[in-house]
Amino acid sequence: MSNHSPTSHSFFSQRLRLHYVEWGDPQAPTMVFVHGVRDHCRTWDDVLAQFVDDYHIVVPDLRGHGDSEWVQGSGYDYLDYLYDLYQLIVQNDFGPVVLVGHSLGGAITSFFAGTYPELVSKLVVIEGIGLWQRHSNEVSLSEKLRNWVETTQSLADRQPKRYDSLEAAYQRMQQANPQLSREQAYHLTLHGSIRHEDGRFTWKYDNYTYNFSIMGVRTDEVIELWESIQCPTLLLNAQNGLDNRTGQDGTLLHFAHAQLHNIADAGHWTHHDQPQAVVDLIQAFLAV
Repeated sequence: MSNHSPTSHSFFSQRLRLHYVEWGDPQAPTMVFVHGVRDHCRTWDDVLAQFVDDYHIVVPDLRGHGDSEWVQGSGYDYLDYLYDLYQLIVQNDFGPVVLVGHSLGGAITSFFAGTYPELVSKLVVIEGIGLWQRHSNEVSLSEKLRNWVETTQSLADRQPKRYDSLEAAYQRMQQANPQLSREQAYHLTLHGSIRHEDGRFTWKYDNYTYNFSIMGVRTDEVIELWESIQCPTLLLNAQNGLDNRTGQDGTLLHFAHAQLHNIADAGHWTHHDQPQAVVDLIQAFLAV
């Protein structure tokens, strides 16, 4: 099989069967790409295609996403995602790896690099979640808990939207993300949706990923993890991206070995909007 074709694999973490795809030569240095919330592993295909000749590429579906199993009986938390990433890298003896993360994946990879610096050779964070909870420190714990309970309860009634055809799902993807080319939108729909027994389609991600637990990591602990990162770090943010990204709002000073680039004419899904700019910046970073 060609090194340019992905192969699917599974591993276990906290009793969940989790999925990842693998590209390239297993003997080459490993790059691990970690997607964001309600996304999936094939979101990276346009970018990773330009690294597959030089690297062994590993791309997981986070728990509750893509072809990985959903959590039963609890929510989704940074720390569980971090544990899954540890299991993926250590079970397979992939480390030290180049870690690339987008959005939620950027937060997970930066926390991981601060916790296990010996397993990460270089870190790339694209529109990573920053200190968006800094003001939640002013809210009492009881209020946080009540909000969490209320949000969790509301998800029990939330039914996944069903589409009568793949074409209908594709049209929804294109409508929600008008900056995508037709090819990008179709690719993301094809790999991000699943057909059910009644012939209709839904998105693969678990609706419970909408309830992101705020009980896990305090702002000062986030900063402590960032300051524990020892590897060279590349922070990529979009000119038209979201607020509170890593490297913005005075947070760059917490990254000891980092460079920050803002990419023009791009939104939060920077690697879809400007894939070549993202690739060029990562390649230059890895070449040093």
